[in-house]
Amino acid sequence: MREYVLIFMVSAAVTYLLAGVARVAALRVGALAEVRDRDVHAVPIPYFGGLAILGGLGAAYLVARHLPFLSTADQAVFDDARAVLAGGVLVCAVGVLDDVFELDALTKFGGQLLAAGVVAFLGVQLIYVPLPNGGFQAMDPTQAPLFTVFLIVATVNAVNFVDGLDGLAAGVIGIGAVAFFAYAYLLAVENDQTRALTAALLTAALAGACAGFLPHNFFPARMFMGDSGSMLIGLVLAGGALTLTGQLPVQEVTEGLGGAEAGLQAALLPLLLPVAILLVPFLDLLLAVVRRTRAGRSPFSPDKLHLHHRLLEIGHSHRRAVLLMYAIAGLVAFGTVVVSLAAGWRSLAAVGVLAALTAVAVRWLPRWSS
Repeated sequence: MREYVLIFMVSAAVTYLLAGVARVAALRVGALAEVRDRDVHAVPIPYFGGLAILGGLGAAYLVARHLPFLSTADQAVFDDARAVLAGGVLVCAVGVLDDVFELDALTKFGGQLLAAGVVAFLGVQLIYVPLPNGGFQAMDPTQAPLFTVFLIVATVNAVNFVDGLDGLAAGVIGIGAVAFFAYAYLLAVENDQTRALTAALLTAALAGACAGFLPHNFFPARMFMGDSGSMLIGLVLAGGALTLTGQLPVQEVTEGLGGAEAGLQAALLPLLLPVAILLVPFLDLLLAVVRRTRAGRSPFSPDKLHLHHRLLEIGHSHRRAVLLMYAIAGLVAFGTVVVSLAAGWRSLAAVGVLAALTAVAVRWLPRWSS
């Protein structure tokens, strides 16, 4: 655990320091978020936060290779991490080009497919799908890369959609990364498996990078992560989750923390937890596609009807809207882990109470503050 804490701290520190350099570079090349009708900032803000996050992730990877415990891990741990980071470099490069030149939606989508394809080609793939009877269905060589690319691209776009308020994407993904780290680490501990896992390494580094970027990005933001950052953190989250199915024995994952009786809930967590973490953004993405196509517009055309915009419309301040989205992300992410791996009425009751309090805060805080 101490080495993962160190990885978190290294990633956070390097990201924080590089963000200042990236901000200067963005100002020099004119990579700025201009003020548009759908935006909430009032002055142009520099991009390139993704470059700082990529630097933090890379530094964490290099440090991990030389730590006493992790350096003795199976080579697959670092091979899989390198595969995910290779895809991250590519999707970050596409994002940088978009931050500077404003690429069209189809070009960006092609870049996402290419980056996800690189991750799958280098060996990080969905190996199997758990079944309700406690067994599993192995993916054939054709299905595995296709499902892998789909899951990665879907997650990348969900994160891209949630990046609409200062500090929102970094905070939500940071919370989700901590939740997934906790799940992967506890799964290894309870089943007496090695704690050296690519999923734990990547999510610890990702959480640190998000934490290091937040001081520059929280309201009022001094810089934005841009598409280079939002697509990068989405890919790393999805890629890190997929590595878990390839490194832990299938019996350990399908039995989860509670033994065989834990059933399908625990078995599906490696696949469903990234979706649960981004449940609200995924729903927002789906509703946006339906809304825009019904209006005869492209599903990629922007608007100002996302959930975070609606929170502002009903009276929440910018900071409070972001903090409420953090609360929702934490509730869903950690609630999913708790309910799935510690089944029982107490865990259900605790999650239910927290959900009710969150709903009350979303609905009534604007009235109490007025």
